[in-house]
Amino acid sequence: MEEAMPVVIGFEGSANKIGVGIVQDGKVLSNPRRTYVTPPGQGFLPSDTARHHRSCVLAVLQEALQESGLKPQDIDAVAFTKGPGMGAPLVTVAIVARTVAQLWGKPLLGVNHCVGHIEMGRLVTGAQNPTVLYVSGGNTQVIAYSERRYRIFGETIDIAVGNCLDRFARVLKISNDPSPGYNIEQMAKKGQKLVELPYTVKGMDVSFSGILSHIEEVAHRMLTSGECTAEDLCFSLQETLFAMLVEITERAMAHTGSQEALIVGGVGCNERLQEMMGIMCQERGAKLFATDERFCIDNGAMIAQAGWEMLRSGQVTALEDSWITQRYRTDEVEVTWRD
Repeated sequence: MEEAMPVVIGFEGSANKIGVGIVQDGKVLSNPRRTYVTPPGQGFLPSDTARHHRSCVLAVLQEALQESGLKPQDIDAVAFTKGPGMGAPLVTVAIVARTVAQLWGKPLLGVNHCVGHIEMGRLVTGAQNPTVLYVSGGNTQVIAYSERRYRIFGETIDIAVGNCLDRFARVLKISNDPSPGYNIEQMAKKGQKLVELPYTVKGMDVSFSGILSHIEEVAHRMLTSGECTAEDLCFSLQETLFAMLVEITERAMAHTGSQEALIVGGVGCNERLQEMMGIMCQERGAKLFATDERFCIDNGAMIAQAGWEMLRSGQVTALEDSWITQRYRTDEVEVTWRD
């Protein structure tokens, strides 16, 4: 009998989602997650988020095992998010992963969160060698693979696009359930009027802090004077932010001669962003790949998948090297599983 493909369990908890996923040979066997949702007008603080993760990580782990029908002895390795992310939540989840790996006697795999998103996107969509637009609450990068690294071609020079949207949602006191970005997207669909907002692209890079300061400053006045509606502002913010992202992605595709674009990260679920990217790709004769909220939003399976690739190519993390780091560049990882 031929040897079964390795099974990897992945733990993700770098921000306000805690997820545990199990992957075997490109099949997601289970992928439960919980989200820490704060009241409207508030963000999530690292210590509170860590407390949330601590309170439900074992239940999520139990759920992942039950859903997959597997027992600890069926698991071959334990992957966890090493970084980047918020310190306290990362530590909380890493402790669980280390403990489980030692209890079960399995090797550890410290995964770069960004690489997790890319590998999950490649797996789910079947994109071969795409130019990647990675957009989330904490990250905004345009990435392409070259010589065993995921190279960053352009990125935000201040805040992430998702952070810009989330913080604008706080100004309007929009609900954080299921996520502020999702609720902005729904409101934007009803917007009629395009309000002019600062558009800041610097070469391959983008800046979102200025547009946020501007819209925070004018929102109250424009809404009270009846100049525009909250829906108009959501629509205008989305259109402007996404146009900037499409521009730098297109420039990277022109540079690399790429015929594929892949959107990953939480903001990647946004259908308007997918639509705008799709138009750009169509005009270039390229193909767009995107995933839905199951895999775009932080989840355990993406960490398991990147861990599976690492394990397959002989990369494991020693216990003494299993520390976490809030800053961990996408291009610091040697991609040993691609040629």
